[in-house]
Amino acid sequence: MIFCVENDSGARDLMVYALRSSGFSARGFDCGRELKHALKAEKPQLILLDIMLPDEDGITLLKKLRQHPATAHIPVIMATAKGTEYDKVIGLDSGADDYLVKPFGMMEMISRIKAVLRRTGAREAEKTLRAGDLELNQEACTVLVHGERILLTRKEYELLHTFMEHPGRAFTRDQLLELIWGMDYAGETRTVDVHVGTLRTKLGPCGNYIETLRGVGYRMEGFR
Repeated sequence: MIFCVENDSGARDLMVYALRSSGFSARGFDCGRELKHALKAEKPQLILLDIMLPDEDGITLLKKLRQHPATAHIPVIMATAKGTEYDKVIGLDSGADDYLVKPFGMMEMISRIKAVLRRTGAREAEKTLRAGDLELNQEACTVLVHGERILLTRKEYELLHTFMEHPGRAFTRDQLLELIWGMDYAGETRTVDVHVGTLRTKLGPCGNYIETLRGVGYRMEGFR
């Protein structure tokens, strides 16, 4: 799904039509308020964002997208008016992945979108682990549940990271003690149970992804 935020209804309709004709799903919005409302229900693959909008300008919206954990990773291509180099620089410095200079052709737009999706897709694959509605960003050490950031202790994060790196693999309590707490840790395996319990609680519905294997230990479901 591509979101097109463009104040000009004619240009917006043409962009959405061109995207759908190229095999993308697309929706159009004429202001930042509509975009923010749509983001509560759906996270797009990419956002085409015009700088000139009737309520908040595109640069302000971009900064807010980058500051919120649920939208920080969404690729954004800014649309700028011809000759406004300042807008291009500010947009890129604020976190835009690319920009288009108006008036632009639909083939150029499609080409830029595909290039950004290829680039950001490869980057996301390297740094993000996913399991159902759970995301773990290895670069930022953040965890999202249903798009909302949750706070974990260091040991809880390391436990979750271990499970998500090896979906479907069973770990004994002794193995987890060695991996997370170190070979010289003098505590008992009950420590693992306590931390898994608090981790499950913080993950909410996603806590059920971590299975207890009676007489063995724990594993996380293998998602496909």
